Amino acid sequence: MTASALRFDAIGKTFPGVKALDGISFTAHPGQVHALMGENGAGKSTLLKILGGAYIPSSGSVQIGAQVMAFKNAADSIASGVAVIHQELHLVPEMSVAENLFLGHLPTRLGVVNRGLLRQQALACLKGLADEIDPDEKLGRLSLGQRQLVEIAKALSRGANVIAFDEPTSSLSAREIDRLMAIIARLRDEGKVVLYVSHRMEEVFRICDAVTVFKDGRYVRTFEDMSSLTHDQLVTCMVGRDIQDIYDYRPREQGEVALKVDGLLGPGLREPISFQVRKGEILGLFGLVGAGRTELFRLLSGLERASAGSLELCGQALHLRSPRDAIAAGILLCPEDRKKEGIIPLASVAENINISARAAHSTFGWLLRDGWEKGNAERQIQAMRVKTPNATQKILYLSGGNQQKAILGRWLSMPMKVLLLDEPTRGIDIGAKSEIYQIIHNLAASGIAVIVVSSDLMEVMGIADR
Repeated sequence: MTASALRFDAIGKTFPGVKALDGISFTAHPGQVHALMGENGAGKSTLLKILGGAYIPSSGSVQIGAQVMAFKNAADSIASGVAVIHQELHLVPEMSVAENLFLGHLPTRLGVVNRGLLRQQALACLKGLADEIDPDEKLGRLSLGQRQLVEIAKALSRGANVIAFDEPTSSLSAREIDRLMAIIARLRDEGKVVLYVSHRMEEVFRICDAVTVFKDGRYVRTFEDMSSLTHDQLVTCMVGRDIQDIYDYRPREQGEVALKVDGLLGPGLREPISFQVRKGEILGLFGLVGAGRTELFRLLSGLERASAGSLELCGQALHLRSPRDAIAAGILLCPEDRKKEGIIPLASVAENINISARAAHSTFGWLLRDGWEKGNAERQIQAMRVKTPNATQKILYLSGGNQQKAILGRWLSMPMKVLLLDEPTRGIDIGAKSEIYQIIHNLAASGIAVIVVSSDLMEVMGIADR
């Protein structure tokens, strides 16, 4: 069945004290992949939550074809043929693939789940999309890319003709990204309306037929001719600055060797790794997901033990047995998955900034100077330009870019010689990326050795000294 056009007409959404969306109007057509782009806080996710029934708009309307929709909840949205594939997938890891596909409407016989029919229906859903996935497999045992395919199969099994993807490739390998791109192209060819939210320019130019740009909750422009649109034009439309200004590369004086890695081997590394980085230098390591980048950082941060090789820090042999050893030596890590490994979501911004520095700034390991925690948090919030109502705000409610800046503020509270940044701008909009790049350059200028791992080649070339 061919979908009807999706129309957002003067959509507004206001939260207490905040206007998240202000008169958003545009049309996404069937048989097109329509990208939504803009900085964090531009309103993209809010619009998708309205489309998915999680939020009710304060003003305006959503139309599918000639029908004005009035979604009061997610069930209304699903019943109208809409599916939103979120970055955090709405699946149950402890249940089987088949159970996830038909959760809420499992086939039954005499009041008992009909396992044979469930498997048969699940195989039909997965056919041509993810034939290799066993419907009886526990979902938690699948890769992230495979779980995403299950979410897509679930949406299609419910008759979705409007499918929205929210940052779908942020944690996928290159092969999984290629597969997802092929599936999205198939959905387009079947006449579906596809919305695609991403910060990755190369993906937008690869798969999308049109791009709508938001800024500060408002509509800026829709580009409908991708063949004449350039990367630089799109960036300028999003942030109002030239792309050369985004990376803010500044040559600087470098000092002695800070960290020397010689023949390092360990879990996830197939060959010995050797390199060195100097004080004041930004060293870029490029590679896709699965190339061993994160595994290297786990060794350098003491999360894993090396099976061979040696480390030297400022000319002295270094033996890491735990993360505590690395932190004590001044080697600090900002992990790839900040939501799982970098932040404590329900703790405040201040608590997230201060958590690792308490011991370094306390007497007897526990007695802190009166007012230190509040003062340190406020200093780092100001230094990192963290956008938050106050230091007591739960970090969960900050954008990805501001969460990342808070993590950097945490490490600035401590003695630091080497900073390990694993995908420091993943899932962050172009404007927030620029702020992160400025912070990285400032840290290097202060004499800190910085190692940046990224799957974005332009990013590595834009900020690294080598």
